[in-house]
Amino acid sequence: MFFLKELPTAEMLDRYAAQYQEMHPTHVADALTMMRQASLLLRELEGLFSKAGLSQTRFLVLMMLDREPDRPNLRISELSDRLDISKPVITTTVKSLSDDGYVSLQPNEFDGRAKDVLLEPPGKAVLKSLLPKYFMTINDFMSHHT
Repeated sequence: MFFLKELPTAEMLDRYAAQYQEMHPTHVADALTMMRQASLLLRELEGLFSKAGLSQTRFLVLMMLDREPDRPNLRISELSDRLDISKPVITTTVKSLSDDGYVSLQPNEFDGRAKDVLLEPPGKAVLKSLLPKYFMTINDFMSHHT
């Protein structure tokens, strides 16, 4: 999350640019604005996830498992790679989703050490109920903040 409520003024950025020749004030201003907007959107989405008993990470795991209908499961290592989240965090997240009945863990048929994660009907149901609100939140945010 990006917590700067008030972004630097153009004058402030110009002052820094005078000290740091490699700095482009417009690029920095654009990046800070983008980071602030993304932070505001994430805050709204986290509220939505929280109401559904999910975190952003838990939601993303469910989404990732639902993305490829022709592929019913993913290995924990694939989830970690695709979400760019450490394997220990994904393992803990998958365990909590399994405890809630949203996913199940099965031994991988080719690698006995690996676990496959399968989206279960309760996980599909929570995702199905959340996705319209998720997309509407993003759509509404973008229509008011672009």
